[in-house]
Amino acid sequence: MAGVSRQTVSRAVNDKGEIDPGTKERVLEAARVLDYRPSRFARGLVRKGTVTVGLVIPDLMNPFFPEVAAGVLEAAELRGWQVVVWDSRTDEAREREALDVLSHQADAVVGYFKNEDDVLARRLGGVPLVLLERGPQRTRFGAVGIDVAGGMEQGLAHLVRAGHRRIGMLDGERSEGPGERREAFLREVRRHGLAVDDSWVVLCPEQSVAGGEAGAEQLLRVRPEVTGVVGFNDLIAVGAMRAARRRGLRIPDDLAVLGFDGLSLGELVEPALTTLHIDKRRLGRLAVEQVARLRAGEEPLSGTDAWVIPELVVRASA
Repeated sequence: MAGVSRQTVSRAVNDKGEIDPGTKERVLEAARVLDYRPSRFARGLVRKGTVTVGLVIPDLMNPFFPEVAAGVLEAAELRGWQVVVWDSRTDEAREREALDVLSHQADAVVGYFKNEDDVLARRLGGVPLVLLERGPQRTRFGAVGIDVAGGMEQGLAHLVRAGHRRIGMLDGERSEGPGERREAFLREVRRHGLAVDDSWVVLCPEQSVAGGEAGAEQLLRVRPEVTGVVGFNDLIAVGAMRAARRRGLRIPDDLAVLGFDGLSLGELVEPALTTLHIDKRRLGRLAVEQVARLRAGEEPLSGTDAWVIPELVVRASA
């Protein structure tokens, strides 16, 4: 567009002195029109130095995500890489802001994003991206997923074996339409022939203990016959236990509660929480492995190699 060589473009964007001011301004104007940004990843191919990975986390107050971050940090340290952490607060605008910043400062980005692939691609400027919990089949970027369907299959089978036929769910996914965990839950209750539908699923106001309490109060009010509850995550499940106890219900005799995370706090509550444990550190380590493959020009991991499979941990709540 500027009608000059690559070397001249390089001199202009890197503010080298050996270039005519008029030519430099013409190059910079073309860069503005094209929304061009120099890629740290491309520069890193010719300039050796420390690799910086940007890690975008939706909620650092949720104990699930620091464990994922720990896995990323451990794997990055083994490679001599550094990590910059950004808390998006589950806000799509902050996700885009993170990418605008990290596309200039990081050699690769790992994280949780609600924005669609096309939006992410426009913001990245060619920086390699690995998405967490979107699943390799749901994105054109590198990804590490959680086998939610396999986990929910284990959890519902456990509740059904214990004799529960009226099972509700406390959902925490605030995206448009049913989330992956809700869909897996409904698929499993149908597979077991339970008389359960969408009315047995309550969307909690937030993914927290307080959100679980509020959601459980609503579910127990609308479906007082419920004998089992699946929480979107462990925090929501703990909130459900608190709400049930306030109503005088015994756990698990009157109401069985199942979490989905495997947080360490599940061992501390009383009764201890039965949960679908996710190896969160492995999730982070796999993400760094994906970054390494992308940087080396290799195909990212796919199929079961890029999945973390939840494991049912039976304790006292269900």
